[in-house]
Amino acid sequence: PDHLDRHDQVLSPGDDCNRCGGSLKTLGEDVTEELEYVPGRFIVNRIVGSRMACSCCEVIVQAPLPSRPNERRRPAPGLLAHVLVSKPGIIALYRQSQIYAREGIELDRSTMTDRVGAVDGVLDPLADAIGRIVRGGDALFADDTP
Repeated sequence: PDHLDRHDQVLSPGDDCNRCGGSLKTLGEDVTEELEYVPGRFIVNRIVGSRMACSCCEVIVQAPLPSRPNERRRPAPGLLAHVLVSKPGIIALYRQSQIYAREGIELDRSTMTDRVGAVDGVLDPLADAIGRIVRGGDALFADDTP
């Protein structure tokens, strides 16, 4: 939404061509916007990547985007963490959707469900590592309360 603060991050491949050493000139830029949550408010991270061409060898270069938990989607890690931490037993996804709507953020429950599922795959290696550590001990203690 337009009413949110924007924080710009400009990515540049540099001033000189890595191939021939010639100077780079700007052709254009790609702008990626991510919805981010910082405690108490939403912001939009704008990532501006300049496309540049070498004046000598005409190669086109662009700095890569920073890594994200899911490359195909636009939520920033802070928003994903907030949704995941709020969900289990505290605030159901449909309630989170209603809370965000009061702030002018339209996030459908189905969209959040998809994102929670996508993050689950990212966290699998961490869960596996914790499981190996737990099972590698001399004794395993568990609460069997129904």
